Order: sequence, then C-alpha cells, then structure tokens
Amino acid sequence: MVWREAVQLYNHTFENADPRVKDWPLMQSPFPTLVICLSYVYVVKYLGPSIMKNRQPLDIRWLMALYNFVMVIFSFLIFYYFGIYGWFGSYNFKCQPVDYSYSPQALGMANVCWWFYISKFIEFTDTIFFVMRKKNNQISTLHVIHHGIMPMSVWLGLKFTPGGHSTFFAFVNSFVHILMYFYYGLAALGPHVAKYLWWKKYMTTIQMVQFIMIFAHSFQLLFVKCNYPRGFMFWIGFHAVLFWFLFAEFYKNSYQKGKSKDKMKANGDASSVKNGYKLNSGHSYSNGYTNGCSTKNVYTNGNGYTSTHSNDKEQYSNGVQHQSDVSNDSIKKAN
Repeated sequence: MVWREAVQLYNHTFENADPRVKDWPLMQSPFPTLVICLSYVYVVKYLGPSIMKNRQPLDIRWLMALYNFVMVIFSFLIFYYFGIYGWFGSYNFKCQPVDYSYSPQALGMANVCWWFYISKFIEFTDTIFFVMRKKNNQISTLHVIHHGIMPMSVWLGLKFTPGGHSTFFAFVNSFVHILMYFYYGLAALGPHVAKYLWWKKYMTTIQMVQFIMIFAHSFQLLFVKCNYPRGFMFWIGFHAVLFWFLFAEFYKNSYQKGKSKDKMKANGDASSVKNGYKLNSGHSYSNGYTNGCSTKNVYTNGNGYTSTHSNDKEQYSNGVQHQSDVSNDSIKKAN
C-alpha cells in the first residue's frame, strides 16, 4: 500500500516536468544521477584512498593545468550563453517566469541548463585529482557535500524549470568558476607562479558573496508577485544558505585561525618582536627582567629569583613550584 502510494506520488510529480527535456540524456529518471553522485562519494572517500594507500602520489601537474584551463573555457561559454539567452538583457532580475515554449531563446536557455548540469559531473575530476595526489586532507566534508549534491540539485531544476528565475544561480556560479579554475590552473603550473596567487583567500570571499547574491535574488520572490514555482525559490535559497555557512567555516579555519597562529608565533616564538620579548635558548624582557638559560635548565633572574627545571617539576621566579597542581608551601626564594 505504501509502495503503491509512493509510486503514484512519483508519477504525479513527474507529470509536471518539462516535456521538452524528457528525452534528453540522463533526464528520464533521477536515479542515474543519484547513483553517480553516491558512487562519487564512495570512490573519493573510500575506494580511491584505499587504492592509493600503499602507492606514491602521482605527478599530474600538467594534466591538472590542462584540465583547469579547459574548465575556464567551458565555464566561460556557459556563463556567456546564460547571458545571451537571458541575463544580459531580456531577463528581469526581480521576476523571471520560465518560458516553456519551443522558441529558439527558450530552447537555447534549456540547452545551456543541460550543459551546466553536465559540468557538475565533470567537476568530480577536482576530487579525483586529490585522490591521485594523496591529498586526502583536502577531501573535506565541505568539498564532498558541495560536489556531491550539486548534480542532483541541478537535475531537479533542469527537469522542472529549465530557465527563468533560478538560472541566475547558474549564471553567477559559472562566472565564479571562471575565476576559480583560472586560479587552480595557475597554481598547477608550479611554485614559480606562486607570487601571482596572492588573491587566493579572496576566492573564498567571492564564493561567499556569490551565495549572498543568490540568496537575496531567490528570496525576493517572497515580496514580489511572480509566476515562478515558489518551491524552487526555497530550494535555491536553501542551497545558498547551506553553502554560505560551509564556506564561512572553511574561511575561518583556513585564514582567521591561521592569522591567529601567526600572531601568537610573532609574539611568542619569534626571536625578536617589537615589545622587547626575545627568545633564543632563554628569555629576555625589555621590562627589566633578564633570564639566562644554562645547559642545566636553571633560570636566574636579575631580581634574585631562581627557577629550576627538572623532568617532574618546575620552579618559577615568583616562587611557585608546579607539579600536577600548585601548592602554597612550595615557595622558594634565593637570597
């Protein structure tokens, strides 16, 4: 009974699909796309790393450079035709219904949507390269979620709304990918171009701005009367919010924490900093306290306090001896 109702719901849902794309490759059913996406996750998270476990990383630098620059061209063409068939002039940024006609412009937009869908499969190659190079630390949850759900998400849009308001997401995304793959292409050329890649962290910022734009563009339909399926408004808006938070977490972990570590290192681990704190084999402070470190790990302070280090305890110039805790009877002053 439940199975029959599920089948009826499935059939009823897809009765409302766009008939123009019904016979296009991979568009008859969602299951091929779903299987490909799940296979991708299995390969990059389990099978691939297992195969590469006892092998040396592959040197595929020039293959990566070629792939990335080809993707720059591919992304540019998708961006360009999204513009030509709509977003460069004829589409309305406030409200754009789907044109389900067989006019050249409407069919052109639907075709670009299909190629955008195919591009999401091609982008699996990004992760395959990580596996081949044994960069498993870069196969993050963000990366796998981002790549793994995009083909399924785009398939739904292509099946029901191949054009109109939601294609703004694909239009902006393809532009961002032009910049992204250009960066990756340069990076793949080797260390001699590293000095030209100072704008790396701005790529993450650009991606986050992209999601804010998509979010705002989608949810403006809450306040505008528009003949566009509200379900897809929420679907695209939800993705924008999800990816924004994922990329924000990546930005924080990659750049802000790194900046904090660098600051701590500059204040504590560097040999010399502006506040007068200096570390060599011992410690010195510009505030009048001078410590010298002997080979016996005995610290002598200019104010007459000594502190000794052993394997199981430490004594400091304030007379406090540290073991597993601090006790009040372990004060020692050398006069």
